[in-house]
Amino acid sequence: MKKAFVKTENYARFAAGVKAVEQRGAAEAGMMLVYGQPGYGKSHIVYRWAEEAGAVYLRANVDWTPKYFLVELCKALNIDGRGTAQALFERCLRVLVERQCPIIIDEAEFTLSSNAAVLEKVRDFSDRAEVTVILIGMEQIQRSIARHKQISSRIAQVVEFGPCTGSDVAQACKQLCDYQLSPGMTAEVLRLSGGRMREVLNILANIERIAATNGLSGQLDVPQFAGVALTHDWQSRTAKTVRKAG
Repeated sequence: MKKAFVKTENYARFAAGVKAVEQRGAAEAGMMLVYGQPGYGKSHIVYRWAEEAGAVYLRANVDWTPKYFLVELCKALNIDGRGTAQALFERCLRVLVERQCPIIIDEAEFTLSSNAAVLEKVRDFSDRAEVTVILIGMEQIQRSIARHKQISSRIAQVVEFGPCTGSDVAQACKQLCDYQLSPGMTAEVLRLSGGRMREVLNILANIERIAATNGLSGQLDVPQFAGVALTHDWQSRTAKTVRKAG
């Protein structure tokens, strides 16, 4: 497959949300929440944006403590990670004030244990450095954060990632696939993937492998793959196959 970044409708909503946070009126309301089901492209899209924006990207761990988080933040900022938690906090704060780089916390559910002790540290950085903080989590995270008013009141934007649209999948097929797919075959990619970009990528890889193995060329269409399994439903443990012609 080709290497390219597909700017889906989820990306457009995310970018609009970031812009709104950056143009906020209240300096302390500098946090943004991104949530949605697995496979909708949250981490991929935000990580790509982080590279372009020079943001600090951290993936939270289940055993994060405030000190553990500060050590990881020091690593990401490429500064000395030795010393007390207070020393690390002050060191990171000085760098964040100077660089004004956004902070992204993926798997943000893991910051909510012990009465959201880690997320309180993140909030301190957002307040005092006035940098944008982006939290990424699953569907339940909005309800979990709502229990912590000091944090939820600082979330200026909430962006929900949903399934890929037909336009998203058509664009992905065009930009990423080494073969041209017919509109019908593109529709099958959407149907089989359930709108999950992760599955779209896996399906396209399988299409390319099958096409290369069978010497297919030109525009690939549904009849050439009728009945062929291109992905798998792990919950029902059944193959998901291309529909048969007619």
